[in-house]
Amino acid sequence: VNITFSRFASFIEVGGRTGLGYRDTAQDAMTVPHSNPARCRQRIMELLSGLTSAGYGIHLFEPAWFAPRDPKAKKPFKSPTVIPDRDASSYVHGLEDACSDDALWLVPAIVEYIRETGDTGLIAERVGFADGGEASVYEHMKRILDFSDKETGADGICLGLRADWNDCLNLGGGESAMVSFLHVWALGHFVALAEFLGRSDDADYYRSMQERVKKNCEKVLWDGSWYLRGFTASGRKIGSHENAQGKIFLESNAWAVLSGAASPVRADETLEAIEKYLYTPYGIRLNYPSFTEPDDELGFIGRVYPGVKENGSIFSHPNPWVWAAECTRGHGNRAFKYYSALCPAKQNDAIEVRESEPYSYCQFIMGPDHSAFGRARHPFMTGSGGWAYFSATRCMLGVRPDFDELVIDPCIPDTWETFDVSRIWRGATYNIHVTNPDHVEHGVKKLKLDGNVVERIPAFPAGEVHEVEVVMG
Repeated sequence: VNITFSRFASFIEVGGRTGLGYRDTAQDAMTVPHSNPARCRQRIMELLSGLTSAGYGIHLFEPAWFAPRDPKAKKPFKSPTVIPDRDASSYVHGLEDACSDDALWLVPAIVEYIRETGDTGLIAERVGFADGGEASVYEHMKRILDFSDKETGADGICLGLRADWNDCLNLGGGESAMVSFLHVWALGHFVALAEFLGRSDDADYYRSMQERVKKNCEKVLWDGSWYLRGFTASGRKIGSHENAQGKIFLESNAWAVLSGAASPVRADETLEAIEKYLYTPYGIRLNYPSFTEPDDELGFIGRVYPGVKENGSIFSHPNPWVWAAECTRGHGNRAFKYYSALCPAKQNDAIEVRESEPYSYCQFIMGPDHSAFGRARHPFMTGSGGWAYFSATRCMLGVRPDFDELVIDPCIPDTWETFDVSRIWRGATYNIHVTNPDHVEHGVKKLKLDGNVVERIPAFPAGEVHEVEVVMG
């Protein structure tokens, strides 16, 4: 098995640059904590310092804005460019400029960091809010979840605010299905953490919140064969079979399944709709059909050329969300089909079409509604690398850490007979050999640790090496 990933070195190696994107940086912290735990921890704390006391994040921020400063310290040199030296509060924008998804990504990022490292002490550390005051990391997480619970519209769905993940879908008072599904997902991570820590009151409270949000999503957002993308400020449906343009969107439907909000039957119907309407040989397009006329209630998306960027292109970043969603339903064949379609190396024989490096995910690939369908643009300028790694290794190969065990639950093509993974987790090495004698896509019938049949793989001390055998069936 040859799994290919692009580099995502900017998160690990490059620090201190201005204009960090809150949501993308939080997703980086979630998807690659194994590669540099200390740097990941630092970035989580920087992101928390960019959170307002109300529970929303500063969309673009420079960590130095909110770091403690020595008033007597001198600058090492005079910049050749005039850089304003304003108070940190000058960078804090109001709710009207907030993106509704930004801070939600940070809750799973923190939980995944703890699963990877076992560093539960992180949640007790205190960190300041961007607009003043301070609280524990744990309290910051609750503020984020409570914010999304509070900022809802007439249908009980999270408000889109300035935008959600899709920066060109500016709902301006409308509601975002994607954010409500993301809220469900973040709540699930938090509840699992609270249960592990023995904080039963918080676990019960936020589990009840999660169930309420899930129930409302199922009631309000199902459109017959897939889920809506949301509602405009005037209450019009977005991403509905009733629409002439933008009938179906990738983001809300991937997260309906991946979050666990969708019932099993609806999840399968949704994934079939994604394959039918959004799949292309170059990956999964963002929406279908592309918008061809401006619609100011939807924001800028209708002014983007059809098949480009957020308007009907194969946007790389959210493609791995669908791979992961397919794995929640045990669909290894389809997950790998989608992985292969987007994989840059798989497109190397069509370089005259792709026009980009065969070793980097690009931000987007021109969609079917563009005359240059298949042309890739903006290499490396994307969060795709981290998500591709996360979805391929944790969901498809199925090797993922939990708070006190290493879970191995592959979801692979039924033609695969075997594969091997070496995973270093908390300093111990796990050499994992997986066989698939029954040629299934999903399911484990036997798990052996150092030659003995076991039910689970616990965390071992750093420096130890263990052999794991997995038989699918």
